[in-house]
Amino acid sequence: METIYINHPHEVTEMPSSVLALGFFDGVHKGHQKVILTAKEEAEKRNCKSGVMTFFPHPKEVLRKGDGIKYLTSLKKKAELIDSLGVDYLIIITFDHPFSELNPQQFVDQYLIDLNVQHVVAGFDYTYGRLGKGTMETLPFHSRNKITSTTIAPVEDDGEKISSTRIRQALRDGKMDEVNHLLGRRYETHGVVVKGEQRGRTIGFPTANVQPEEQTHLPAVGVYAVEGEMNGERFQGVCNIGFKPTFHNDKPNEPTIEVHIFNFDKNVYGEEVTICWFSHLRGEKKFQSVDDLIKQIKLDVSHAREFFKNVHS
Repeated sequence: METIYINHPHEVTEMPSSVLALGFFDGVHKGHQKVILTAKEEAEKRNCKSGVMTFFPHPKEVLRKGDGIKYLTSLKKKAELIDSLGVDYLIIITFDHPFSELNPQQFVDQYLIDLNVQHVVAGFDYTYGRLGKGTMETLPFHSRNKITSTTIAPVEDDGEKISSTRIRQALRDGKMDEVNHLLGRRYETHGVVVKGEQRGRTIGFPTANVQPEEQTHLPAVGVYAVEGEMNGERFQGVCNIGFKPTFHNDKPNEPTIEVHIFNFDKNVYGEEVTICWFSHLRGEKKFQSVDDLIKQIKLDVSHAREFFKNVHS
């Protein structure tokens, strides 16, 4: 897959005839996969190239003042997931204020017709142009019937639309079974091992303190059974996301991520790590003593080991 980064106004002069999937595709969940794979199938029918056109950062981050957006997938991970679906091109447009001011006609002329797009595939709620005034219904008009299109109906699970919003809510609720089912894979967090308070080692459960990538959407506070990868090696463990109330009276601004890796005791500061979230074991609580906390961690480890034994049997 070839990745093409575009800033507005673009200077791309030659592109092969293509079918493009259009969308932001945060999470690349099952609904997104339907859009992208439909574009790939349509391209094969037409004997032309297949591609995905997406944007970064999220339009809300540029157009609305306030808190930054939390993403389900970093741009790098999104590209990897799209690549795995087997398309020929990934076009990433920098979403900034000048680009946001394009009216629907200008967007279609400059970013579809000028890029030699023959057919587009998008979800039923896809919009384009300033204030999102362009829709799949207006595309024939704006393209002067030069571009045909396929509109994908909502992909549902359990009678409800699969969406990034639904997945974010499930993450906030700690419902990892639902998150992973809607994604069609395990939810991942990428980060770097940094120095923490180094308290775990003193109570017999050394942990890797993970600083996640910026603007990462984390699961709910609590304890999870996780697998992961570091230095090319896979591991299993238990991970706590939280504020360590047993040791802190004042709640920190941000939760910490601490992974106790089974059968592992190495210095891994500075190493990149990927955490795959499997199951929410329990919520975070304040223990009356360190001994009570140790007893609970032992139970957490036992429950996680049993979980993975059943998963992989």
